[in-house]
Amino acid sequence: MQNPEKTQFGEEIVTPEQKTEKVHGVFDSVATKYDIMNDVMSGGLHRIWKDHFVRMIRPKPNQRILDVAGGTGDIAFRLRQKIYHPSRTPHHPITVCDLTSAMLDVGRDRAIDRGWINDFKWVTGNAENLPFPDNHFDIYTIAFGLRNVTHIDKALAEAYRILKPGGQFYCLEFSHIETPLLSKAYDLYSYNLIPKIGEIIANDKDSYQYLVESIRKFPSARKLEQRMKNAELTRTSYRKMSAGIVAIHYGFKL
Repeated sequence: MQNPEKTQFGEEIVTPEQKTEKVHGVFDSVATKYDIMNDVMSGGLHRIWKDHFVRMIRPKPNQRILDVAGGTGDIAFRLRQKIYHPSRTPHHPITVCDLTSAMLDVGRDRAIDRGWINDFKWVTGNAENLPFPDNHFDIYTIAFGLRNVTHIDKALAEAYRILKPGGQFYCLEFSHIETPLLSKAYDLYSYNLIPKIGEIIANDKDSYQYLVESIRKFPSARKLEQRMKNAELTRTSYRKMSAGIVAIHYGFKL
């Protein structure tokens, strides 16, 4: 069965249309507190994961880069810092695409605060139907966004479509801990504390309850790699970090 997660909004069963709408509502609600919540929930580990993610990508100034579900700019800013140097040829603006305009507003404001006026393009769009031409980008990135997509296989097919031949696909996402004892401890923390932290800091317990549940519904690293292959991505692989809490998936369009 393709896209089994299309009717799963955490533990709730919904229609695909309802899921997309509900996910939009979650990120519209948490946008202004999203970054601080990431620090609190992960103990700052998300910064290490994202730094490692961008080091693996090794972007170059002459490449066209698309960051999907990257509204607040965390990945795009790291990519920009990797490719920018005053003596180099100016780089192409990094395109940031997100379903939620409120998230993009946060990212755009953060970029302006850093004096980065022309370094990014901010585009509202759905990962399942990207508003870009075929064979356009050298690099596609998505970090902690794929599990929120209603039809994951459609998003993977879109990634393949918009990449140039030789283009690179990179996904950073939560995965599944394989050590039973550690997995149990992680579940206790996630289900019991994260929604409470969300209620205290973001005044939004329900959204963070969904985010916890969405991690458990996401495919295993092995299954996601197979779905990448089904989308015609080649030389696919993945690398787990922090005992399997997250994984970096990558592949190429040949």
